[in-house]
Amino acid sequence: MATPILRSSNAVILIGKTIARQPSRCISHKRIVEKTLRYGVPISIVASASMAAYLLVSKRPLTVLAKRPTKEMRDAAIREDREEAEHTMHLTQRERRFIRFASVEYEGQLYMTPEDFLESLTESEPRPRLHRHHLSKKELDHMLEQTPARKYGSTKLFRDLRERGIISYTEYLFLLSVLTKPQSGFRIAFNMFDTDGNQRVDKQEFLVVLQILVAALFFKKSGKLGLFTDVPPDVLEKIFSTVARRGKRLTGNADVPELEDGESKDYNIVDTTLLVHLFGKKGSDTLRYDDFHRFMDNLQTEVLELEFTEFSRGMPTISEVDFARILLRYTYIHSANYEAYIDRVKDRIPEEKSSTTKGPGITFDQFKAFCQFLNNLDDFSIAMRMFTYANKPISQEEFHRAVKICTGHSLDPHLVDTVFQIFDADGDGFLSYKEFIAIMRDRLHRGLRSHLISTEGWDAFKLCIKEEIRSP
Repeated sequence: MATPILRSSNAVILIGKTIARQPSRCISHKRIVEKTLRYGVPISIVASASMAAYLLVSKRPLTVLAKRPTKEMRDAAIREDREEAEHTMHLTQRERRFIRFASVEYEGQLYMTPEDFLESLTESEPRPRLHRHHLSKKELDHMLEQTPARKYGSTKLFRDLRERGIISYTEYLFLLSVLTKPQSGFRIAFNMFDTDGNQRVDKQEFLVVLQILVAALFFKKSGKLGLFTDVPPDVLEKIFSTVARRGKRLTGNADVPELEDGESKDYNIVDTTLLVHLFGKKGSDTLRYDDFHRFMDNLQTEVLELEFTEFSRGMPTISEVDFARILLRYTYIHSANYEAYIDRVKDRIPEEKSSTTKGPGITFDQFKAFCQFLNNLDDFSIAMRMFTYANKPISQEEFHRAVKICTGHSLDPHLVDTVFQIFDADGDGFLSYKEFIAIMRDRLHRGLRSHLISTEGWDAFKLCIKEEIRSP
């Protein structure tokens, strides 16, 4: 069904203000308002300016033909809505996010830039754009020439590259998995890539494992188990272009061409920024474990630095309230509950109440240590079940001991106390275990876990209505 076009930016602003006046604690509802105000105004302004320029140049009168919808037109609109709903069901959370944030297209395939990747981790919506940029071979070669060698890797690699690079969907999945790996899992990940066991990973080994990683997302779900589809790994990347084409109506962005007959047989993987960085411009370099560990640690640190500096504003610490906001930002909790968490921290940490007295705050090292602990959340969950099975509440001392066992390191006492102030619902000094684990899993996976309810479409609307009915 065609979307009505607003004739002026004033209409968008008026609608936005009208919606904004309605009291609602639903996050989905608020996102609709934000999108209307954020995208409606600039798009309508550009459209109005473009039409004015057209009329000035052509000097032709603008004719608008109004046609009464026929039964055939209504039936076609219904079929289109059903088709779009079907396509929506076939897209995973990761696919949706990749499609929305990918700003580059090369040879019919979508790519993220390094800047797109970072924004997909820290922003709820991509930057406004009219269309994707179609890269030429010359532009891509120039990008790859500017890619730094592995020895120049740092915790600012992606921030320094900005839009000068491309990241494929398989690499996007790999980078997401890196962000959730504990330090102890780096060696396991390296051994997975090192298929011949020579303690080195070459480009071909790396690509094979990436293709297997994508193949895992083509499971046919059957409870917790699944079966591989009959899609060969060497065409999965190209198939994703078809997935992107199916989802184009969700984003309104550039079209992605069909996968033509026989095309998959001759399909070759394009050199990307990540491949050139890790294996050199000729693709002949190999990775040692130390190189692999450094890259993974740098990536984790870079993303955490990006999050931390967003709230620190140049200061060496963030407040306890901002720490709570970071922990809750990727979770799908009701906005009323979100405010309850924040108010709880403000009430229980007196230093946060006054604008003249500052609390001790949370340093970046403390924040990073806590996020590395979250990467060991599965082990921590097992340890904590020992207490919950015995119906024993969890104290700060027991929390400290479980963290030490799982990670080999201790967390700062003030940091742990802040965590307890956030998740200790009744103020008895003990942790609300189930709530803590559930929210921290969402934080760890940055809202991309497959079980999460979609924040778009009919399901999100029904959830919004249910939450509002339950609210007092």
